[in-house]
Formats: sequence, C-alpha cells, structure tokens
Amino acid sequence: MFRRTLLRLLVVLTGLAASLPQAWALVEININKGNVEPLPIAVTDFIAAGDLGQRITDVIAADLKRSGLFAPINKQAFIEKISNPNQAPRFDDWKVINAQALVTGRVTQEGDGRLRAEFRLWDTFAGKQITGQQFYTQPENWRRVAHIIADAIYESLTGEKGYFDTRIVYVAESGPKTARKRQLAIMDQDGFNARALTNANELVLTPRFSPNRQEITYMSFEGNQPRVYLLQLETGQREVVGNFPGMTFSPRFSPDGQKVIMSLQQEGNSNIYTMDLRSRTTTRLTSTAAIDTSPSYSPDGTQIVFESDRGGRPQLYVMGADGSNQRRISFGDGSYSTPVWSPRGDLIAFTKQSGGKFSIGVMKTDGSGERILTSGFHNEGPTWAPNGRVLMFFRQAAGAGGPQIYSIDLSGYNEQVVQTKGFASDPAWSPLLE
Repeated sequence: MFRRTLLRLLVVLTGLAASLPQAWALVEININKGNVEPLPIAVTDFIAAGDLGQRITDVIAADLKRSGLFAPINKQAFIEKISNPNQAPRFDDWKVINAQALVTGRVTQEGDGRLRAEFRLWDTFAGKQITGQQFYTQPENWRRVAHIIADAIYESLTGEKGYFDTRIVYVAESGPKTARKRQLAIMDQDGFNARALTNANELVLTPRFSPNRQEITYMSFEGNQPRVYLLQLETGQREVVGNFPGMTFSPRFSPDGQKVIMSLQQEGNSNIYTMDLRSRTTTRLTSTAAIDTSPSYSPDGTQIVFESDRGGRPQLYVMGADGSNQRRISFGDGSYSTPVWSPRGDLIAFTKQSGGKFSIGVMKTDGSGERILTSGFHNEGPTWAPNGRVLMFFRQAAGAGGPQIYSIDLSGYNEQVVQTKGFASDPAWSPLLE
C-alpha cells in the first residue's frame, strides 16, 4: 500500500504586505458574469539559485491560465527585469504591455535546508501592492508551494478561495478493453505527482473524498466480494466499512465526515442507506420498488439529492437528510444520473443522457435553471472543485481506446483535458489541503 505523508507547510503571513502601502486594488474579476474575459497578468521568474524560481513561476502561471480567468503574458514581452522583488516595480513598464496585475517573488534556502518562498502581487495601474506572503517547506514540496501561491493570487483578485492546492483521486485504467485493469490513483489537480493507491488485481469503483479529512471511501470487489473501504491517505491504513452483497455503488461521506451514504440492492430493488462510521449502524432512508441510487448530501447536511427510476426512467430527486419530503426536481427530456451537490450549496451537477449523447450539466437545487455545460459520445461522473466554480468529469470518445478526465468551468467554457499517464475515469476532487 502506498503511503503518502502529508506536507507540513508553515504558512507565515508576514510584514511583506505592510512594508509597502496597501489599497483596494483597481484590478478585480467578476466571476459571476458568465464568460469572463481573462485578466492579463505578468508572472515574473522568482529570484532563486538555479532554475527553481522559473519552475515555480511556470506552475503558478499554468494554474492561473488553466482557470480561464487569467491570461499570463509572454515573458519575452517583459521590459523590466526584476532583480529585487522587495522593491516596487517600474509600473509604467508593466502598464505598457497591458499587465494589469504583476507577480514577483524570491526563493531562498534556509540554514536548516527548508525553502523559503515569498511573493508579492501588484496592481500595476493603481501602482499598489495587493498582497504579499511567504511560505516555508521542504525542497521536494516546491510544486505545492507554487499551487498555494496561485491560490492566494486567485483569491486576492476574485474574492473567492482558489482550488489549486488540491488533489484528485480517480480510477486509473490500463490494458485492452476486453481485459481492462483498474486501480485507485491520486494526483495533484493539474495531473502531476500521480501515484497508485491500490494494486491492479482488484476491481475498484467510485472513490470519494472526505469533505474535511485526507481520507477516501471506495468500493472494491477484491476476492469477488463487494466491500466498502476507508483509506487514510496520510498513513495508507485501510479498513472495511462493511460487506454488502447487494451493494450497487456510490458511497459518499456526509459533510461532517461521520457517515457514509450509499445504495443497497435487495431483491431487485435498490434503496438508500446511511452508515455511522463510529457505530457501524445503518439507517434506511428510501423504501420503494424502484432503483434509488447515487445519493449526495447538501453541504449543510440537511438534504440529499439522489437518482431514482420510480417515475419510469432515471430522474433526480431531493429529500431531507432523514428521508422525508421526497420530491422530483428534474423534468427535462432524457435520463438524469450521478447528481452531486455543489460545495457552495447553490447548484447540483449531473449527467444527462438524451438524443444519443451524454451531457454534463447543472441545475438549481429546486430543479430550475438547467444548463448543459458539455455534451458528447459519453460524458459522466461530475465532481466539484472545493470552491464550486469548476467541474471535472470523465469522457469516453467514440472509438477511443479509453476514458480521459476533463475539467470545465460553470460558464461552459474553458474545457480542457487533465493529462494522465494512461486512461482515467471517475475523478473525485479533494478539499483544499492544509
């Protein structure tokens, strides 16, 4: 079992921001407008020995660009060469190339071997510093420092938390289609640092992250026995939640991480149950002659969205956390499945099958305002970024060898593939790391 040690980063908010005048930035991005025109931003190479500063800068710029909200300016257009990131830049040199925001920084190695990474974010047109921070970590964790800095920039310019310092757990697939092997794997949200979590000798399905711990739940058919497992990513410790001969799929955590919710199949019917992870007691929430599956909690834990064919074909339903007040919310053409409640609480993402296509869409929690973000031969399994602004899903193209993971923002623009070594499906997004 792969063992991953969580990074221990000491985040220090220092006097960097106080050393120069602060002001409300003139630069801001309204991310509620739909399709946002990307903000031109200059990310300069951090001052550092060797190429480490450039590598950190490249990760920051790639994160910002991938969000679709920022347009990093080509470094060849830079006029001023930053030699001291603690000094105010020549703002006119950056305004002339239309850099509305500017990032400068430095990376040094402390006497104890740790890296110290510091950065400043400037509003070039206001001629002011927006923010400045510094971080300490071990040298091997330099990529994570870059993601944290990108998050800080994102938050400063949008007013909302970023999502770059996160990970994705997914099903890595390999081998021919007729003998496909599947194992759990984990990677950074940009596709780097991918590592296996299980071996390829067991069938695994539906990995899901805990909302508040570095812990996942998933289904395994090891030894041809369907079981739900909990896996601690810090230690690699694995434990069986329970043996469920009639298990279908989709175990998910409750918002407090104390329960899992899942569907159990008995005598041809599938109903939704919760299990308390401390006492291992189960509670039945639905009781129908239909197939009720794919439950997902609202972020406040008071409601559950799920899929049911009780009306003749799969549609989306919402009920109270105790199973009360079950009501249908989807009424469009086609079939709906894999609903996932947004971390913001305002939307539900879903897969829709209609007209020979599979689509990823969102709707309000009462079923109104349905919007299709992307359609294709086979799209499935949406998962939310922790800030509720971006979705990942997996796609199998017609005639393609295997599935790939994609991301798309809520506007339906900025769709892009997440590079993985082999085929990949069923992604699940982690909360922000700590």
